[in-house]
Amino acid sequence: MKLRLGLIGLGDLWQTRYRPALRVLDDRFDVRAVYSTISKLAENAAAEFEADPIDGFHSLVQRGDIDAILVLKQCWLGWLPALAACRAGKAVYWAAGLDFDTEKHHAVLKEIEESGVSFMIELPRRFAPTTIRLKELIATHLGKPLSIRIHRQAGKTAGPERAEATSTPGGKSANDSDLVEWVDWCRYIVGHAPQSVITAGDPSSYQTMVFQFAGNVGETKGTGIPAGLDGSATRPNLPNCDLQPSVVAEIATESQLPAHWQEAATFRSPATMKIQCEKGVAFADFPSTLVWFDDAGRHVESLETESLIGQRMLRQFHRNVTSLVRDLGGLSDSYEASLALKAARESNETGGGVSIGNQ
Repeated sequence: MKLRLGLIGLGDLWQTRYRPALRVLDDRFDVRAVYSTISKLAENAAAEFEADPIDGFHSLVQRGDIDAILVLKQCWLGWLPALAACRAGKAVYWAAGLDFDTEKHHAVLKEIEESGVSFMIELPRRFAPTTIRLKELIATHLGKPLSIRIHRQAGKTAGPERAEATSTPGGKSANDSDLVEWVDWCRYIVGHAPQSVITAGDPSSYQTMVFQFAGNVGETKGTGIPAGLDGSATRPNLPNCDLQPSVVAEIATESQLPAHWQEAATFRSPATMKIQCEKGVAFADFPSTLVWFDDAGRHVESLETESLIGQRMLRQFHRNVTSLVRDLGGLSDSYEASLALKAARESNETGGGVSIGNQ
């Protein structure tokens, strides 16, 4: 089945992600109409795909020759295009930011859930070849994750992440959206939501968020304190949480070095991700770099030949729309990741641990 698409917004990733993917997947998608707040961009894209440029998103979603909507850019319209599409009975692919305003957007999520349409949130890190292979290794060689450490630089994204510095639907920066996706990625690797979080540091220089996932791994002997990322008793107890978490996930954000320190900035850069498991450890960078170690030694995997992330995500969207099973897991997971990020900010303000279940 070929889905007839309407595009709303194009954005910085149009040329590198969505346009090539739609070209490759022309047996599954047919672009019929394009709307952008910049009319010239809409005209150019429409001409390339032999589609119609549209003056307003309401007109686009009401067209009878459109089955699904791709919202590809964060802008001042916020959730309005998605809600209009849901009310018109059109499936939605949402790539316009993940940082939900947890106080305002509960009603938005409820309307999406009650609309009955297929709604897919774009989560590029889940579809990266590195992530897919890592999940396979966890199931076959490495065993259950024990600790995760994410290293990121403020104002800089790595791999498949969106690079726009625009506002999200929640009125916040794209950096917040990036953090939400990292929290979601940790949850995706572990398999369930974090229970509590503690945050320390200044976002302008160095900040660390430590999420604890409930389980039953044990504590540092004689201390009653859960083992830290390196197995030592370095992490404080958190309120209302299991004192024996099976997984600790740390997201560390540091400021970028001054531009004139270029040599220092590239010296021994740490891996974006370190995942320590029961039977080994993996170091990874998005989208396709993975090195892992077990009792047999070092393993270096080349994932460059895997299909591109944009193609993977749009294929999944096509399956979601054409199947009889409605999957809103990504939407609810993203919202819960936003709640976890809100708890992390509260922890930074209060100086203590925060139970995410109380958000």
